[in-house]
Amino acid sequence: MKENISSVIKRMSYFRKYIDIGANLTDEMYQGVYHGSKKHEPDLHEVLKRSWAGGLEKMIITGGSLTDSRQAVELASTNSQLFSTVGCHPTRCNDFVENPNLYLRGLRDLIEENRSKVVAIGECGLDYERLHFCEKDVQLKYFEYQLQLSSEYNLPLFLHCRAAADDLIEILGRNKECVVGGVVHSFDGTQKAMEDIIKLGMHIGINGCSLRTKENLEVASKIPQDRLMIETDSPWCEVKPTHPGYLHVVTKFPTVKKEKYSVDSDSQVKGRNEPVNIVQVLEILAAIRKENIDVLAEAIYNNTNKLFFK
Repeated sequence: MKENISSVIKRMSYFRKYIDIGANLTDEMYQGVYHGSKKHEPDLHEVLKRSWAGGLEKMIITGGSLTDSRQAVELASTNSQLFSTVGCHPTRCNDFVENPNLYLRGLRDLIEENRSKVVAIGECGLDYERLHFCEKDVQLKYFEYQLQLSSEYNLPLFLHCRAAADDLIEILGRNKECVVGGVVHSFDGTQKAMEDIIKLGMHIGINGCSLRTKENLEVASKIPQDRLMIETDSPWCEVKPTHPGYLHVVTKFPTVKKEKYSVDSDSQVKGRNEPVNIVQVLEILAAIRKENIDVLAEAIYNNTNKLFFK
């Protein structure tokens, strides 16, 4: 008989608590829409139900633009366990160009009107892998422009970095007085980049995209425990069977193709990540770091609470 999600969750440790620092819960996939095509009914309520049952205590919904951030805050306001970031993703920084002051004012207003729900500035940073969305000079200018919000509202940064570590580190180092800590999420950089980021007082966020190669695993194994956080970046960045860390995954959930999925199927959608899968990231990290999984889980939970919920 094929196992369902409910039975897998029942076997999970009830002693572990998780905080997913990066969940894109406003993505259309949780409304059943994939590449503009409706495949099934909205099921975010079921995704959240599975998350809470699997040990998630809090989730931070990622805001990637002023519009996205408004949606993230609106969703966060529906549940005491949901929180949000507010900021502009590097690939969306063209949104600033027409009227930078007005756009920043919009971010400020959103933060000020939702202080109990907004826990970080972001997602902001640099992405040199997708310059076709926003050119380098624009990214650099408006990443630095957003940093003032960190000190202004005493909020940490939720940072994005793709093939741009040197510039990210230089800008953060030059603006230390504007920054109240933060995390480089979905980190997939080198050991040197990781060490330089930590020297700035930052944390490192790990998800499935951070664990795609043997080199990634080597770097992740060396992150100081007191600087480590975990996330899913769902519905993206799942741990795939082709990833070298997959052999360390113990908790596996049944999936069905999106075309055959129904809200009451008690399965996940194949290829769509969910916050409850955060346990897989933890399992890989515990194995490659040769650490007790419960001790590591508690340390990560405490790191996250201290940064975002102090």
